[in-house]
Amino acid sequence: QFFVLCHGLLQLSQLLVSGYLKSSISTIERRYGLSSQTSGLLASFNEVGNTLLIVFISYFGSRVHRPRLIGCGAILVSLAGFLMSLPHFITGPYEYDRSVASTFSNTTDLCQPGAPSTQANLSDASCTPHASRENHEVLLVMFLAQALLGIGGVPIQPFGISYIDDFASERNSPLYLGILFSVTVIGPGVAFMLGSAMLRFYVDIDKVGAAKVQLTTKDPRWVGAWWLGFLVAASLVALSALPYFFFPREMPREVRASAHTQLTEVPLVLPGFPVVLLRNLRHPVYLLVVLAQVNISAMVAGLATFMGKFLERQFSLTASLANMIIGAVNIPGAMVGIVVGGAILKRFQMSLRQCSAMCVLGMLLCLLLAFPLLFLGCPTQRVAGVTHWHRYQPGWHGCNQQCRCPEKAFNPICGSDGVEYTSPCSAGCRNVSLGADNSVLNYTSCSCIPARGLPGSATPGTCSPGCSRLFLPFVVLSCLAGILASTSHTPSFMLILRSIQPEDKSFAVGIQFMLLRVLAWMPGPVLYGSAIDTTCVLWERRCDRRAACRYYDNTLFRQR
Repeated sequence: QFFVLCHGLLQLSQLLVSGYLKSSISTIERRYGLSSQTSGLLASFNEVGNTLLIVFISYFGSRVHRPRLIGCGAILVSLAGFLMSLPHFITGPYEYDRSVASTFSNTTDLCQPGAPSTQANLSDASCTPHASRENHEVLLVMFLAQALLGIGGVPIQPFGISYIDDFASERNSPLYLGILFSVTVIGPGVAFMLGSAMLRFYVDIDKVGAAKVQLTTKDPRWVGAWWLGFLVAASLVALSALPYFFFPREMPREVRASAHTQLTEVPLVLPGFPVVLLRNLRHPVYLLVVLAQVNISAMVAGLATFMGKFLERQFSLTASLANMIIGAVNIPGAMVGIVVGGAILKRFQMSLRQCSAMCVLGMLLCLLLAFPLLFLGCPTQRVAGVTHWHRYQPGWHGCNQQCRCPEKAFNPICGSDGVEYTSPCSAGCRNVSLGADNSVLNYTSCSCIPARGLPGSATPGTCSPGCSRLFLPFVVLSCLAGILASTSHTPSFMLILRSIQPEDKSFAVGIQFMLLRVLAWMPGPVLYGSAIDTTCVLWERRCDRRAACRYYDNTLFRQR
């Protein structure tokens, strides 16, 4: 029982490390200027290390000291977690364009007529050979950490499950495995809640005093302390790993059972390997169910990675709130669906045909509920010179020509005309009013903002899209759709387990997970990220490379 407790804790903290990345992905994109395609590849990169090794591990099943190997894997996972946060400590403080000169720079992004056009602006100044090298280092460290995370995670689940099943009494074994399964489902929810908590802190909380931070969490330039969660999660993994080095290689069984069934993974490297593989893949039920699972898993993998980003962009939420919604509503919804599906299955003792009917019904209802989601979301912000043009358009009749704005400046403001401008300079604003704590209250005498013939004014931050009423229906519908889709989780497994010859069972499950990894979990986030990138209307540029996306076409983003 102590082993089950330890294993539950270890699986939870391991899922914290891998799940936390997904919760902070939009923040990491903004901080290091990554496209969604790159961040999608990063998010799924741990599957690479995992898949390469899983075959060997299953092969060595019972010949090794399993608890000790689990402990070593956990140490690797913990190391990977600490590595993930390393970029924060090897790069300088986060820099962003601002209107008020600060300790970091004396530049401003206000309109300064007559200033030379070589005005040293932050975005330009930061482009040194060092900066571009720094970027490669960051990516290298993160991809390395993800690969380590995958490799370290390999022994944890299979060995833990087979160890428990070997030494637990037959009556208790299903209960223990059920406990572990529920932990693996709760884990991602906890990870998103952790993300929600950490992203409320400013990224450089350890480098600058809290008083010097002029951004609020709602500001589009805000970057939360993404690295903090990795430290927390990695420390938890390291703590959970310790007991494993003290468990014996073999335990006395709880109760002597009459028949001793062992659930060690069947070695995949058998002489009959190709024969069994072909026999399973030629089985129409097995093949179709696995293909169906591949499709839904690819969708889940893509959504898990980018759902937070989607909510942030569609409904102008903070990263923290978006994670809260996913961790507290969507993931628990999916858990409820899995449990309900299993309960129905047990209550009505379903036949194979009824199992497949239940899967089809769940999916059809899910589609019906998810269809309106295509239309629930905010229209794209009207951004001058990006998605919106009027006769005061910057550069057209020269309302901001004499300002000589740097192209790259990004400090969005909302004009009194309801149009957003990428920076005070592009709106031709010359004056700024400050609050007591040096925070910007508003911008005045903006020559590009029409206000009855006089220069208009603007407030800092993006314009609120004014469609927050759609947010609640979206959350409710997406949660219900998730519940319905996940009711088919257990029946689809039953279809596989019952349609295959008993001696091929563990082999068939191994192949199934292999196919899910290679065809769904790996490409899913990358495909989603690429699709999201195609809807970008304004890219940030860093050192002549395309960095993160500033504005998306919201309607296209939603539909794709």
